[in-house]
Amino acid sequence: MTIRRLTVNSKALDAFTTAKFQIDAMLDRLKALSDAHFDIHTDEINWGDVGTLSHYASLLSHYASLLRQIGDAAFKEGEHAA
Repeated sequence: MTIRRLTVNSKALDAFTTAKFQIDAMLDRLKALSDAHFDIHTDEINWGDVGTLSHYASLLSHYASLLRQIGDAAFKEGEHAA
């Protein structure tokens, strides 16, 4: 029984670690892109860049809502509060 349980827990840990790595990698990439001003040289920014960033912000507002739901579930806040 103990050996089987360790095997199951090991597989669960591997799956958890893989999912966590994927999330961390996506967040790191987005943070790096933001830190690099979305690969736009600050002295060359024009209104087209503002439009592009506004489009990103629109997409991000949707994803921010999803991230807020994840955060609420993870920290037991919002609708997930005890």
